[in-house]
Amino acid sequence: MRNYHGVIFDLDGVICHTDAYHYQAWKQVADELGIYFDESINNRLRGVSRMESFEIILERYDGVMEEADKIRYTSKKNEIYKKLLSNMSPADLSPEVKETLEKMRENGLKLAIGSSSKNACFILERLGLGGYFDAISDGNQIARSKPDPEVFLLAARLIGEKPEHCLVVEDAKAGLMAAKAGGMDAAGIGDAAGCELADYHLKTFHDLLTACNCEPI
Repeated sequence: MRNYHGVIFDLDGVICHTDAYHYQAWKQVADELGIYFDESINNRLRGVSRMESFEIILERYDGVMEEADKIRYTSKKNEIYKKLLSNMSPADLSPEVKETLEKMRENGLKLAIGSSSKNACFILERLGLGGYFDAISDGNQIARSKPDPEVFLLAARLIGEKPEHCLVVEDAKAGLMAAKAGGMDAAGIGDAAGCELADYHLKTFHDLLTACNCEPI
C-alpha cells in the first residue's frame, strides 16, 4: 500500500450517477435517426468521449454520415443531456461520498476529477461541489479519451503530484486501463470492483479511506 498524496476521481459512476440521463439523450438522437439503441449499447459508451460514443451508435446506421452532421447530432445530444442534468441537485450527492471526501481532505490528500466529460464543471455545480476539488481535468482539456492516460496525467500535473503518488478511482475497465498506463494505482468501484486491473476492490465508497491510510468513519 503506497502513501498517496492525491486521489483522482472519475465523475460519472463514482462521484455521481448520470447514466440514465446519457441514455435518454442518446436514445432521442438514435430514434430520430432510426437507429436501434438500448441500455446494453449505452453501457459501451461509459468513459468514452462524445464523438467516439456516437461512432459506436452509428455502427447500426444504414448509410454514411458527413462530419458536419456528426457534429450537429452530438451537439444536439449534449443539449438534451444538459437539460436533463438541470434536474440534479446537492440531494443527488450521497452522504457516503460527501463524508469520505471530507475525511480524505482532513487527512491532507489533494482531490481531483479526471473525467472525459465536457460537462464535469456543470455537474459539480449542480451537486454543490463547484470549487470543491483542487483540480479538474476533463474532456475540454484533452485530445484522447480513456483508456489513454492523458486525463489522469493532466490531473496529477494540475495538483502538482507525480503519477506514482496518485490513486485513481474508477468504475469502468477503460478507466482502470488508463490509470495503469499512466503509472498510477487504481481502485475499482461499481462495475470495475471485480476487475483484475484494480489494485483495490471497493465494496463501498468508504473503503477508499482504508486504501488511503485514513482513519475509517
